[in-house]
Amino acid sequence: MTKYDVLKIENQLCFPLYAAAKEVVRRYKPYLDPLGLTYTQYITMMVLWEYGEMNVKELGERLYLDSGTLTPLLKKLEEKGLVSRERSVRDERCLSVAPTERGMQLRDSAVEVPEQMGGCISMSEEEMGTLYQLLYKVLGDSRE
Repeated sequence: MTKYDVLKIENQLCFPLYAAAKEVVRRYKPYLDPLGLTYTQYITMMVLWEYGEMNVKELGERLYLDSGTLTPLLKKLEEKGLVSRERSVRDERCLSVAPTERGMQLRDSAVEVPEQMGGCISMSEEEMGTLYQLLYKVLGDSRE
């Protein structure tokens, strides 16, 4: 083993994580296109369907997205009529976002996406559960 072997792509944990993430997002596309959503818009809507109105900072923390990514994403969702954004009356620096009625109605169509995606990944439920735990461990968030 040479000192440069550490630079081989097959020796990097980050590469299969990156490639697998890209592949999973690519597989979502045919299920999200009819909804008019990108993958990032979809996961944003999932958080809003679950929690309702929240401030943008909290939304970004839940999605592991910074404001530079989230701001244009929320503008697009607002243009589509799926979310509303409002400045806080108490603190103008604080922006809250909430799903609109149209955004909530989209949930009825999106409810089938997870099941459709389940058939796209050739892993057992046990393997998926293990992977889920390991990925959250990488993120520093152990979920039981």
